[in-house]
Amino acid sequence: MTSPLLELNGIVKRYGARTALDGISLQAREGELVALLGPNGAGKTTTVRIATGQLDPDAGWVRIAGIAVADDPVRAKALCGVAAQHLNLDRELTVAQNLDIHGRLYRMPKPARLEAMARLLEATGLAELRDTPCKSLSGGQQRRAVLARALMHGPRLLFLDEPTAGLDPEMRRTLWGLVGRIREQGATILLTTHYIEEAERLADRVVFLDRGRVACKGSPRELMAGLGSVAVDVLPQATPLQDGQDEIPLPETVCFKERAEALAFAQDKARQGFQTSLRAVRLEDAYFAVAAGAQRAPQGAQGGPALGRDMLSPDRKRPAGRRP
Repeated sequence: MTSPLLELNGIVKRYGARTALDGISLQAREGELVALLGPNGAGKTTTVRIATGQLDPDAGWVRIAGIAVADDPVRAKALCGVAAQHLNLDRELTVAQNLDIHGRLYRMPKPARLEAMARLLEATGLAELRDTPCKSLSGGQQRRAVLARALMHGPRLLFLDEPTAGLDPEMRRTLWGLVGRIREQGATILLTTHYIEEAERLADRVVFLDRGRVACKGSPRELMAGLGSVAVDVLPQATPLQDGQDEIPLPETVCFKERAEALAFAQDKARQGFQTSLRAVRLEDAYFAVAAGAQRAPQGAQGGPALGRDMLSPDRKRPAGRRP
């Protein structure tokens, strides 16, 4: 087994009396997409800032391709591309100018800059907007420009911090398609998100963060299989809202290994007057189980636009037939 491209070990970060990260450890191997999933304030963005050398940890260490970020930050950062959560484009400059400046900062020769710029603008559907000031772009277009800029220098490791935050469902799916295309070409990606569907759809492995700690990690399949294969949603019995009650009770979800067990449970609840529905277990079931502390980490898991164009530089593509 190859060494991890990204390693975080025992990362601790404190802000006064508050501990933002409390011993985070995780890895990402070449060609793998790892999703950090958790609610706001769980420590996702802080983890990315430490991994990319923007913030020093109070304890622990980070290595990128075997390079200790604390010892050689310039060399380590040169291997990374970062698409930040906030839209940090130079709004007065055009899309092409933003990409060009990024390439110059990484000392890319002019022919390489022009080639990468043309390829990425085409791949992200921004070719016709190359000379448009970024302040005139929509939110979704700016997200795509941020992603294109992060890929300009052909990074081995890509950090995507909440890349679809604030986007409508259609644009979110467009970004998912772009990320999928990048994966197919061999990139290693650390993705932070609070969209459970996003992690289930894109990730090879998911790391659940809760209050600065790794609550659970594993592949989506492992996390879901640990709960079972069939989920039963039990709808609360219809009752009038009481005085002062402004929320409708949510369904109770119970997971089962076998469909026969789930069906028997649903029939029993139906006899008691409840409405029930059966469905396949989803990643959100594992997420809520871990977040609520309702059970141990699922078995098998570890506790604790134009899409046809090339988006990575030619030497960063995955060999044919290789999958993450």
